Formats: sequence, C-alpha cells, structure tokens
Amino acid sequence: QGLLSMRGLRFIVALTSDELVDFLALGSYETASRLQENAKKIIGYDDRVLTAGQLLQIIEQEQPKLTTGVKGLDELLGGGLYPVEIYEFAGEYGTGKTQICHQLSVTAQLPEEKGGLNASVVYIDAEGTFSPQRIASIAKRFNVEGALERIYVYRPLNTGELERFVKFTLNTYLDQGARLVVVDSIIVLYRAQFRGIEWLARRQQAINYVLDWLKRWARLYSAVIAITNQVLTHPLPSGIALKLPAGGNIIAHASTHRFLMKKAGDTWLMEVLDSPRLAKGATAEFTIKDDGIWDA
Repeated sequence: QGLLSMRGLRFIVALTSDELVDFLALGSYETASRLQENAKKIIGYDDRVLTAGQLLQIIEQEQPKLTTGVKGLDELLGGGLYPVEIYEFAGEYGTGKTQICHQLSVTAQLPEEKGGLNASVVYIDAEGTFSPQRIASIAKRFNVEGALERIYVYRPLNTGELERFVKFTLNTYLDQGARLVVVDSIIVLYRAQFRGIEWLARRQQAINYVLDWLKRWARLYSAVIAITNQVLTHPLPSGIALKLPAGGNIIAHASTHRFLMKKAGDTWLMEVLDSPRLAKGATAEFTIKDDGIWDA
C-alpha cells in the first residue's frame, strides 16, 4: 500500500528493472517496465530528451542555487551549489569540511531570494561531529528561526545502516521538503569496517552503490548533495607529500565537483580539484569564526 503513495511511486521509478523484479518478486522484466512507466506518468517524471539550450535554461533560471553565505566561495562555485549535483569537500582534520556543511545546513533554510532553498536538511553524521550549538550560532547570524527543527540528523552505526537509510528512508524526508543532503563523511565507515586489501573491491562497490542512490534521489527531487571526504598522503619521488581524496576512482567519478580544503596560516583555502565547469586549481580564501565561515 505504501508503494501507491507519491513517495512509493518515486521509489519505484528510482529502482532499476533488476532491483524492482527482486524487490516485488515480479514474474518478468516486462511487468517491471510497465509498472515503472505508469509510475513515471503519475509523478510527472520528465525523462524527455532536452536540447542543450533547454537544459541551460533549467539550470540557470528555473532551479535555485544554494549560497554558502560567503561571497568568495559563491564566486568560486559559479553562484552557489546547484541542485542535482554532488559536491565533495575533501581535506585533513580541521580544514573546514564540517564547518561548511553546518553553514549550508542553515543557508538551505533561507528563502530563495536570499540564496537559500527554503527547505529542510538531512544531515548524515557518520563521523559524529555534528554540533547543534554550532548550528544555533550560525542560524543567529543569518536570522534563521527554528533552524534546529528543520535539520534531520541521522548517525549510522555501520555501513549497512548507512546504505539502508539512503536507499529506503532518505526519500521520506525528501518527500516532506528536504532539498539538501549532507554526508559527513562518505568514507569513514567504509575505511574502518572494510579492513585489508582483500576487502577493497567489495568496499568500493558498496561506496559506489550508496553514491548512486544519492544521485538517483538528487535527480528525482532536485536536491543538492554535499559530501565530505578524508585524504590520503601520497609521497612523490621528489620528497613532497601529496594530499589526495580517499576512495579512489569511485568517489572521483561520482562527484560532480571536487574541492580540497586546506589550512593556510591564519586562514583556510578551498581549491577546485576537478569540475566540469569550474577552473581547475582556482581557489577561494575563507576564515572560520564562532558563527560559521566568513570571507577572509
């Protein structure tokens, strides 16, 4: 009966034919295809082919962009964070990854005319670093009332809980109006619970599946996805130690935009590692205070 709700119909559309056959124990793929086509019509899912001009109009004019609340970062991002895209913020401890996620969780609640999404937030706190006190300080700065009541925090105990939440529960909150999903961090549980080189292939496949579900929900609900990532140290022959995001090609290919967060003396830097439209190597400087991130 739950599958007949709008949320259930979106779940049917999000599934592949193989997943739907297994999930509902259907007798054939033809039945699954007919069920999905009917579900698409009911929810108004648009899978038509668009011209590049039509797509540009939707991206630039019809979809609101999410401000970071920092002018320099917004300029680096091309105006803010775009819906249906995954933003990866990688860096060492203390480089501002969680801070930017906290600030986005507040600015997402701003009205669209102020750079927000006028929406609630789902915050998947895999590292246990979410701070309601920090949210309250940032919300006071941006004059957002009731900010804590519009952020839904989930703390998975293991990778299985994370995967079940993303696949089966996340869309409940998206259906109720959430438009920002934060995962802080995407890699921490997998690095801890898939131990040894013999587990590497299985770990990468599991991460890929979670990221794929995040992309499916982002597309169906026009949501912004922000993930944080840890870094690995890669020593070079020259003796220089290079910091690169963890997770290998799986996370690299899944993320639309990748940024490296750095501490630079008394300030912090966000550098573009990879992006389809942002200049590689471009940077923006910021500082962190008690009430969030500011222009340096």
